[in-house]
Amino acid sequence: MENKFDNELEKMNIRLTDDQKSQFDLYYELLIEWNRVMNLTGITDYDEVNLKHFTDSLTISRIIDMAQINTLIDVGTGAGFPGIPIKIAFPHIKVYLLDSLNKRIKFLNEVIKKLGLKNIYAFHGRAEDFAKDRQYREKFDVCVSRAVANLSTLSEYCIPFVKTGGYFVSYKGGDSDEEVVRSENAITLLGGEIENTDRFFLPDTDMGRTLIKIRKRKSTPNRYPRKAGIPSKEPL
Repeated sequence: MENKFDNELEKMNIRLTDDQKSQFDLYYELLIEWNRVMNLTGITDYDEVNLKHFTDSLTISRIIDMAQINTLIDVGTGAGFPGIPIKIAFPHIKVYLLDSLNKRIKFLNEVIKKLGLKNIYAFHGRAEDFAKDRQYREKFDVCVSRAVANLSTLSEYCIPFVKTGGYFVSYKGGDSDEEVVRSENAITLLGGEIENTDRFFLPDTDMGRTLIKIRKRKSTPNRYPRKAGIPSKEPL
């Protein structure tokens, strides 16, 4: 693991052990290996993966004290971002990874096994179904998503997982102001409130990033999320 990655994390007060650095390196190797047979990422350069996937995933620590978080769900996790980097850096957190493509779940389970991670689970399914299940509904301190969808749709997928007083954090690109404004009604309907919109650039790049921190103020009405497919076709 190069010092550049360490330095960026230290700016966010994250200090990795040698074991954790080895886990990130092995994660990178598995990502590249599996990417040859399935589409996991368009970014394959070592430094770029460290910056645009690993460091980016851990920017949540800019707005949330991760030492206080016990349970987290990553909705639409894809190749495991941001959930697996969060688990490596903050091993005390119980992490759930949810994705609708089963072949990605096979990759995630391989990563979990090879890295020796504990208390992290990968599930195949849709957020609309899982969020209706009492085992998962309103059970998490934090829900995160780096998935590509508009914020109104993502909020309907994610806010139902969060316990009252917890947070949904949406990872977005730099130009998301209009999207945030358009989503406010949906977020309120779902029991949430935008508490903070943190805008910044990834280190040494012109890549603008935004973390939208939504606090769960009250329980989500039972009718949300609506049936599979509707939140994306007809955003609130």
